[in-house]
Amino acid sequence: MQTREHLLLPPSLGTQRRVTSFHFGDAGASRKVYIQASLHADELPGMLVAFKLKASLAELEAAGRLNAEVVLVPAANPIGLDQRVLGQALGRFELASGQNFNRHYPALADRVFDALKDRLGSDASANVAAIRAELAQSLAELVPAGELQSLRLTLMRLAHDADLVLDLHCDFNAGAHLYTLTPQWPDVEPLARYLGSCAQLLAVDSGDNPFDEACSQLWLLLDQKGREHAEATGCAAPAIPLATTAVTVELRGQDRVEHDLAERDADALIAYLTERGFVAGDAPTLPELPYPATPLAGVEDLIAPHAGVIAFHRPAGFTVEAGDLVADVIDPISGAVSPLYARHAGMLFARVRDHYATPGMWVAKIATDLAFKTGKLLSA
Repeated sequence: MQTREHLLLPPSLGTQRRVTSFHFGDAGASRKVYIQASLHADELPGMLVAFKLKASLAELEAAGRLNAEVVLVPAANPIGLDQRVLGQALGRFELASGQNFNRHYPALADRVFDALKDRLGSDASANVAAIRAELAQSLAELVPAGELQSLRLTLMRLAHDADLVLDLHCDFNAGAHLYTLTPQWPDVEPLARYLGSCAQLLAVDSGDNPFDEACSQLWLLLDQKGREHAEATGCAAPAIPLATTAVTVELRGQDRVEHDLAERDADALIAYLTERGFVAGDAPTLPELPYPATPLAGVEDLIAPHAGVIAFHRPAGFTVEAGDLVADVIDPISGAVSPLYARHAGMLFARVRDHYATPGMWVAKIATDLAFKTGKLLSA
């Protein structure tokens, strides 16, 4: 194992933060896995899972079982970890800008394709190598304008050439669930099975370029640009595969930071790496999938109509039927009680942690198989 430190742009005189990465296996290996935790710095289950993974990866490396370089970043957001106001952790948004730490990663498809469009051909492997080299060069040339931008660049520089990217998050109060690109679902389904994921949310563009899509969607865009260029020039379209599988893994809720769960999740991730061939050996038998994949555009948000106390009738991680009562929003002053019913059958995969509602706030989320949303599909 090698330990590397990546300095961020100092936000002020006399202070500088850093990201620490641990590198296992051969850095010259033909395959690479990148795993990071707690990009939203107040989402801590992934940090404990990364602690467990670090020990497991060290054992696998010592046993010669790693068939890839594995890069692990256990604490991906030192900025957010340092944001406490009146004792409360605020790790989702940077206080200086108000920006979500998991949005607005570099979108480089246009830049990379313009540099390579006359050099890409029918050899998919050669195209992947050329694209990754150009992507590395593009990322190296970008100059951050602030600490947050330097964090984004640091993480992208670590992950850009990975075959598999796992971004470990959690929700407020939730069952385990995940997000990935629609065409990647066949490759990701074993991970969902090993994790016991209750909801699998699929899209090709969720909006605002979150970290996972910055790593994977690039390849879809390059393939699209290659086809458009071929049609315009009368040439054959270059072979551009979806070379990076990226998944946002939501490890239940913010309060589920527990040794037994972290060990179970770390074992599930190692099982998935084994199933994908990044780790040598026989992968465990695949469990049943708890719930089918559904479109991210089909997530039903139950919204509070007024302020009040939220009293739930249903736990996260279980299915509901259309018409089921999920929660009440209760105004103890006026006596108003507003029941929130599921409009569609689906999986109730997430609930708010704070039981005080404000008007227009989402209270619970249900994964349904009806794609009815457009525009930005992720919450703020």
